[in-house]
Amino acid sequence: MHGRLKVKTSEEQAEAKRLEREQKLKLYRSATQTVFQKRQAGELDESVLELTSQILGANPDFATLWNCRREVLQKLEAQKSPEELAALVKAELGFLESCLRVNPKSYGTWHHRCWLLGRLPEPNWARELELCARFLEVDERNFHCWDYRRFVATQAAVPPAEELAFTDSLITRNFSNYSSWHYRSRLLPQLHPQPDSGPQGRLPEDVLLKELELVQNAFFTDPNDQSAWFYHRWLLGRADPQDALRCLHVSRDEACLTVSFSRPLMVGSRIETLLLMVDESPLAVEWRTPDGRNRPSHVWICDLPTASLNDQLPQHTFRVIWTAGDAQKECVLFKGRQEGWCRDSVTDEQLFRCELSVEKSTVLQSELESCKELQELEPENKWCLLTIILLMRALDPLLYEKETLQYFQTLKVVDPMRAAYLDDLRSKFLVENSVLKMEYAEVRVLHLSHKDLTVLCHLEQLLLVTHLDLSNNRLRALPPALAALRCLEVLQANDNVIESLDGVTNLPRLQELLLYNNRLQQPAALQPLASCPKLVLLNLQGNPLCQAVDTLEHLAELLPLVSSIFT
Repeated sequence: MHGRLKVKTSEEQAEAKRLEREQKLKLYRSATQTVFQKRQAGELDESVLELTSQILGANPDFATLWNCRREVLQKLEAQKSPEELAALVKAELGFLESCLRVNPKSYGTWHHRCWLLGRLPEPNWARELELCARFLEVDERNFHCWDYRRFVATQAAVPPAEELAFTDSLITRNFSNYSSWHYRSRLLPQLHPQPDSGPQGRLPEDVLLKELELVQNAFFTDPNDQSAWFYHRWLLGRADPQDALRCLHVSRDEACLTVSFSRPLMVGSRIETLLLMVDESPLAVEWRTPDGRNRPSHVWICDLPTASLNDQLPQHTFRVIWTAGDAQKECVLFKGRQEGWCRDSVTDEQLFRCELSVEKSTVLQSELESCKELQELEPENKWCLLTIILLMRALDPLLYEKETLQYFQTLKVVDPMRAAYLDDLRSKFLVENSVLKMEYAEVRVLHLSHKDLTVLCHLEQLLLVTHLDLSNNRLRALPPALAALRCLEVLQANDNVIESLDGVTNLPRLQELLLYNNRLQQPAALQPLASCPKLVLLNLQGNPLCQAVDTLEHLAELLPLVSSIFT
């Protein structure tokens, strides 16, 4: 142990300790064997409580023995008088407290205490809150005790304001308290619930500004402690996107309708229901995901009957109603047109960040300047660097794009162990910026080449894109979410490190796919491309699979509809 003088032991002392340990182990094993024998024989009496007490008193983490005690207590409930049962429960609570003194972080002990109090007709919750306070006095970061306190506070209906004040006291005593910060993140939404019409999870601005001030004091007091930085990150992202239909697209050629949402949902479940109205008449359809997987998705598709696409009428109106999200969107397919769509512009909605008031923007700007000053004093503080990046994203991602990339480079040098995570986060931000720029320009072509991307994200935002350039990046695979790009005609992914094409499936309009200088090893890796009916040009030059003599024959057999294959 720290601070204790290490005393050398003689051979005789070492031998004596070894014999003592062997004797304890023998008794431990004997008692355990006896408990299991009695349990198997159905002899669940007070002697089992005594035996398990001997074992659990030394090792409270023996989960099976806690189960045995619960079985005994359940049986004794029917046999004991109320007075005897009360005495038994009091003794059990005392025993549990002694076990917690042996190991305050024993999962089994805390769970058993929850179970026991849950069976009492009138538990003394005030005593349990005092117990939590005592153990948190010893170790304010004991998350087992924090979990138990949340359980007790819920059962006792302790007002959230009182619990928030309790977290204040512990944070004031020691900023480095993950559990206390986390508890605040659970309490604040309870104290300040938003109306049904408001954005879910968003805190009132005055509360948010106070929390930002509190947490700023914390990480300026101890810049190297992680807990306050994590809470600050939670505050920056504290708003779920409002439920909305982002885009609605109808295709006459594919005879289908595609809709994208602000969050993944499971259509067809009891909660999420979509209603389709065609020319103001309801139409029963079957919904599916673009990649065919039965799981929550941002994008859903349905096939349309021929009558709903009749070109004799001047136009057809399609309206999708999302009942659970209380949202709807409508688009029109005009006569002579092969497709129609309706999408909100990013100038009208906040896709990747919350809308900032003048006051909040001023506070975040001040925090950004303060963090930059702190970073000058603590140049290798990774949490400060990451927070600077996140603040820039919250304020104006396009304005700070170049500076953000410079901070990412610095952060990778400071924190090389998380280089892969930082590369992915940087890629996410770059894709977001590119989507914003594309939407402002109102084009259907997206250039993501030469950005050193390691992952692709937000593909559900690219429903209308016809040309996508992913060349000269570090992508290892094309994700299944790529199937959401229903309008994609040309995909360039040259000069990456792609080893798999599992994500290139069911793209109804894809005509050209350029994949030269990647790492595709076998012709079988191209099997998913067979599901793209209009693919006519495929460039595979510079891939390892091209070195085999019979590659072209294999590919012609695998992809008979592709007329031009370059190897």
